[in-house]
Amino acid sequence: MKNQMIALALSCLVSTTVLASGGHDHGSHHQPLNGGVVTNVKGLDYELVAQKNSLQLYIRDHGESIDMSKAQAKVTLLSGADKQEVELKPNGKKLEAAGNFKVSAGTKAVAVVSNGSNKATARFVIK
Repeated sequence: MKNQMIALALSCLVSTTVLASGGHDHGSHHQPLNGGVVTNVKGLDYELVAQKNSLQLYIRDHGESIDMSKAQAKVTLLSGADKQEVELKPNGKKLEAAGNFKVSAGTKAVAVVSNGSNKATARFVIK
């Protein structure tokens, strides 16, 4: 009888845990929405779209774009022995820079982002 009570209590605990965790897809908003690479810093998703002629940085909070009008970023691109630093400025719902950039698979990027009094550093590896 004692073993049956323990088994019943454990099954209730497990079923309650499964029910409590259902319906929460925590990873769905961490996907790239603009064809870039996503990393999460301090609860925000940073998506870097790196192309040979433009760099774009999108920042989302639980899937929703944040106000980028007062934001700025400095991105450092590391590709082999080459190092390139780029300033990104607001352009609608993203930070952006145009130019000639050395980006390819394996390029590392470090973005230091300021938005008002908030600062964050996001690290990426281009795929």
